Amino acid sequence: MNAAQFQNAMIVCMIVGFAVMEWATRRYKTNVHATSNDTKLELLMFLSLLAVTQPLAILATSKLGAAFFPDAKGMLADLPWWGMVGVLLLADDMTQYWWHRLSHSPLLWPLHRAHHSAEYMSIRVTFRNNFFYYLMMPGLWFGGALLYLGFGGMVYASYIIVKLFVILGAHCAWRWDEPLYRIRALHPLMWVLERTISTPATHWAHHAITNQDGVGHYKGNFGNLLFFWDILFGSAHITRQYPAKVGLIDDKLFGQERWYHQMFFPVLQSRREHSALKFGGTIYAEPEEATKAS
Repeated sequence: MNAAQFQNAMIVCMIVGFAVMEWATRRYKTNVHATSNDTKLELLMFLSLLAVTQPLAILATSKLGAAFFPDAKGMLADLPWWGMVGVLLLADDMTQYWWHRLSHSPLLWPLHRAHHSAEYMSIRVTFRNNFFYYLMMPGLWFGGALLYLGFGGMVYASYIIVKLFVILGAHCAWRWDEPLYRIRALHPLMWVLERTISTPATHWAHHAITNQDGVGHYKGNFGNLLFFWDILFGSAHITRQYPAKVGLIDDKLFGQERWYHQMFFPVLQSRREHSALKFGGTIYAEPEEATKAS
């Protein structure tokens, strides 16, 4: 089994494992109330990322590298594993933190709001986004460039596996960190862990429908693999609690946007009142917590 096959096999196992835990703990049945609109968006975004966006980034960077930097191909293949991991954390995970953070600005919010429009947390939400959000994500293109420079093999595969394990776990309906907080002996470990990687408590807060309960923090907690970026750049909020509700207040008031508007804006634009998914549209912001794009 080569590195790519190992990576894909582990990713499938992780998805199945988290899905089983969502069902076994009954968290999926009691908390995930998805519509057909949700299912279409999540399924098609997952397939498009897998079949279009990632392969395109890898192919394009490979072709560009061969055309303009042929001597650079594989030049970093002999870098030690810890060096590769350090570069990946900066070029992939830190850039994703900043891309995510910038995507909560008024200009880029329409490309990311689909991820927040789910009224539930589950592994099925993990890749729920706008098509162009991923197409423009710097980390995907840096990743393709690093593969061209020789970052293949088990180091890259292991990095992807660990990162997806953390991200899936942070979105999972099964809140794996919740029982660990209740074990007094684990408090020091959890203090370090929740400041190092994304956990359900910190990431669910990012998906909260309001900040007014002191738990929600949709203007922070942007980290994907490392929550440390939030600590470092001042956007962290840690409560060890979970928001009562997640989603978007404008969807509650005016109905959910159609999946194709969420996925393909700005090519396809909404006709809904108070919509970020149309040029010149406005987001309903009467309640203070409704302003999700600021």
